Amino acid sequence: MSILVVGDVHGCYYTFKKLVDENFQPGEDLLVQVGDLIDRGNFAPETVGYARELQEEHQAVFLKGNHEALMLEHFRKREIPGWLMQGGAQTVAQYESLKRDVESDLHWFEMLPLFWENECVFISHAGISSLTDDPFKENHSENIIWTRSLLKNIGKLQIHGHTPQLDGTPKFNEASQSWNIDTAAVYGAGLTALQLDETGDVLKTIFVKTDEKDIKNNF
Repeated sequence: MSILVVGDVHGCYYTFKKLVDENFQPGEDLLVQVGDLIDRGNFAPETVGYARELQEEHQAVFLKGNHEALMLEHFRKREIPGWLMQGGAQTVAQYESLKRDVESDLHWFEMLPLFWENECVFISHAGISSLTDDPFKENHSENIIWTRSLLKNIGKLQIHGHTPQLDGTPKFNEASQSWNIDTAAVYGAGLTALQLDETGDVLKTIFVKTDEKDIKNNF
């Protein structure tokens, strides 16, 4: 079975759906998405709904990104002005307009894992930082959903997103044996996925240019 690892979507529903429709083979592939389904793009609730359908119907894993964590904190604990300014206010408006049950999606976010791994591959939102011994500590700036520092070589291939590559090109770091596949879909570049075998060999790099509907009138 191959592993299809998809980068940060950020509400780019049509771009995400095109990538999945054209490249995901149910029954043959495991789909893993690195988090940040929401915020900034025009279709955050639709993207979450589609992700939940994929998870229910197929072998699909969705990881928690920092934007899901921020939305949870905003609704569960305290208002987060920074989140509202980074696409959160738009996401709230989209939920209200669509009349989608935000509470149901928040509960789903709470259940999202921070990583997926096998013997050869480790996938997370931001990666395992070289600057902390506890990358899972939620209030540490170098944790697994927030770090932008050099990643640690953990003896496995790491795949992550979080830091957008504005030129639309995924980046491989040889020292940490890690791929950054956030190719700035919501900024107009495109959405990237890597298709791997179970040993971590990259079989194919997939790139879908951002559908204008996903970001029209957004910037």
